Amino acid sequence: MHGRKILLGLIGIGIFLLVWHLVTLGNGRTDVPGPWLTLTGLIELATGGLLWRYIIASVFRVMWGFTLAVIVGVPVGLAIGWSRWFRELVNPLVQGLRPISPIAWLPIAVLVFGGVTWWEPSDLSAIFLIFLASIFPIITAATSAVEGIDVKYLRVATNFEVSGFTVLFQVILPAAMPQILTGLRLALGIAWVVLVAAEMLGVQSGLGFQINDSRNNLRYDLVVAAMVVISIIGMFLDGVMARIENTALSRRGTAKR
Repeated sequence: MHGRKILLGLIGIGIFLLVWHLVTLGNGRTDVPGPWLTLTGLIELATGGLLWRYIIASVFRVMWGFTLAVIVGVPVGLAIGWSRWFRELVNPLVQGLRPISPIAWLPIAVLVFGGVTWWEPSDLSAIFLIFLASIFPIITAATSAVEGIDVKYLRVATNFEVSGFTVLFQVILPAAMPQILTGLRLALGIAWVVLVAAEMLGVQSGLGFQINDSRNNLRYDLVVAAMVVISIIGMFLDGVMARIENTALSRRGTAKR
């Protein structure tokens, strides 16, 4: 079964590469490049030195923004799902901000953080956008997870006179963990997509900046090469989150196959 899955995946990729090659026959670097030009562009980026620095910059930003979103979003989501007064106080604000695209915050982020130098100029603006992109899916997942907890768990806790933070850490959080982990995985994927868009407009390094800079120089082979790198890193990050999710769920006997 595992070998069949890999074989079908390779066949699908092969068909895509063949179609890509056929529709881009005769194109040069200033047109939409074919697979071979993309590969040579990727080698050029890898050997030029800047690619590795840009990868580190992008991963650095997304990890900071995502981590801050987890630290804030999970407790807020749990509190909204558990406490009625907190939900009535905070949830209207969350629902009002959630539909706003993180990219719409870019001018404000640049205005507020653009003059701050941390690791690179405007790093804070990109991290802020990643934080915004990540926090609302995390809050939503944590809230839904708490609201969906089977009431029998809470009744058992009441029967054993368990209350306060003990209920939170021994009943609510373990029961909500599967859905929270799914929300974290989704949020990380959104964060990676938004990061690239933010780097195309607001910073001077990173994979998004590489795409924008290559486009300005009419090097579309480098544009697509950077897109390939983005795809590979995105798949790797999702794979890491999937492994964490399955490991956590396996301890509860509910791991996905």
